[in-house]
Amino acid sequence: MKSEGWMKLSENGEITGGERILAADFGHVRVGLALSDPMKIIASPLTTLKNSDGFLAELRKIIISEGVKTVVLGDPGEKPSNREIREKILKFKVQLESMGMEVVLWDETYTSEMAKQMVLETVKSRKKRQNKGLVDMNAAVIILQEYLRTV
Repeated sequence: MKSEGWMKLSENGEITGGERILAADFGHVRVGLALSDPMKIIASPLTTLKNSDGFLAELRKIIISEGVKTVVLGDPGEKPSNREIREKILKFKVQLESMGMEVVLWDETYTSEMAKQMVLETVKSRKKRQNKGLVDMNAAVIILQEYLRTV
């Protein structure tokens, strides 16, 4: 394996060793996830997890397998209408930090609306467009793309 700074080139030519960034669009029912490439240039949809009892264990597996060191967590802001979900997000932030993650809160204003529009424009099947997890994942992509422009 050949090493070039923080990246490594394996014998089969794959680039490894870059620390990826994960973005999460945290909701009461689902959590949409997006992942950066190792060079922190491209944000791609990853998956949507059910926000239930096994959620943290599933997320931990993803964090380990993808080499995630930073999580960008969508923050709806401090409006009174967001109080309940924001409390859950801040609790989730503490849980991530206890796993050794660097956590960045990022303004997620209008990301769900933008993601809905993106799904409408790119997914041709009406049945597939009804998958709400698709919107959550794409909202996470938007959050991550905005963050990546600043690093």
